[in-house]
Amino acid sequence: MSGAAGAFTIEARDGEARAGLLRTAHGGVSTPAFMPVGTHASVRACHPDEVRAAGAQIVLANAYHLALRPGVALVEAAGGLHAFMGWPGPILTDSGGYQLVSLDGVVALDDDGATFVSPYDGSRLRVTPETAVGLQAQLGADVLMALDQPVPFGTDAARAAEATARTHRWAERCRAAHPGGRLLFGIVQGGFDAVLRRESARVVAGLDFDGVAIGGLVLGEPPTLMEAMARICLAELPERLPRYLMGLGSDAEVLSLISAGVDLFDCVLPTRLARNGVALTASGRLSLRHTARREDLRPLEAGCPCPACAGGRFSRAYLRHLFASGEILAHRLLSLHNLSHLGGLLAGARAAISDGALAEYRAAVLARLARPV
Repeated sequence: MSGAAGAFTIEARDGEARAGLLRTAHGGVSTPAFMPVGTHASVRACHPDEVRAAGAQIVLANAYHLALRPGVALVEAAGGLHAFMGWPGPILTDSGGYQLVSLDGVVALDDDGATFVSPYDGSRLRVTPETAVGLQAQLGADVLMALDQPVPFGTDAARAAEATARTHRWAERCRAAHPGGRLLFGIVQGGFDAVLRRESARVVAGLDFDGVAIGGLVLGEPPTLMEAMARICLAELPERLPRYLMGLGSDAEVLSLISAGVDLFDCVLPTRLARNGVALTASGRLSLRHTARREDLRPLEAGCPCPACAGGRFSRAYLRHLFASGEILAHRLLSLHNLSHLGGLLAGARAAISDGALAEYRAAVLARLARPV
């Protein structure tokens, strides 16, 4: 193993679903788990202690963005990423592979790596498989991600095959460059082609990573296609390794993929929705911008323990007023509510797997989602 041998233990099973423990240098993560995204070393608008209280055990930061600003040297001088951002628990860092899609217009790609133009000051950042692993290790992350090349939905077959082959070559280089002492996850690609997906899962699974991520999905494709591609990958991945589906954070789809054997998820969804005035609830998404909320004095969700709901202190009408007034407290409270919602959803899934009752739990969640908000 590239990091710590036996870093992942499966403690309970229910069909294909697993409840387990991922051990890192900064503590364990009970799985299945959702990782809030803190791209710039902060989960937007939220204090780290509040993120932990919302149920998060591990957070995600982006090595590409942090290398550009504030720079790896400053983070190192501060004592590493954990000290810099005030988060004592495990941290996973993304390598920058996703930016090959999201920043397609400002990146030059070749077989050796990629050269990015900084959106902040126009400077250039060269990222290779070796530097991607090195930057993440310098930041002090607990889980490092290999550099990969995803492709957006609609990419032609030839380009998808080329990107997948490059991802495999880069994975081998990342594996060879890993200094040890931290966990290193490989990433499966393959576009939206079943044959490529199966091949990629087999190749990456054979490279002795500490875990395997399924990347390149949730990029505009229909949800049914996303799930089909994910399940093809899962069928080829070793039981002993943690499996991470990148970019997914909606209730129904998360539970579906947990039932298929996924252990880790991340997504910007809870905080992005919050900034747009949308709350995640057991009955689905609730928009505070709707005029019906103007005089709605109920909490976002009865019984929710989050700071926005606890004790009925803040009403939907008040939160809507905050949004209309441009008050950032609205973003903060709604972000914490949405993180608490997903934290509770995953905690319920872990308990249901341990009880052999995931199917019943999932059915109950889906039934509530069908009710009016």
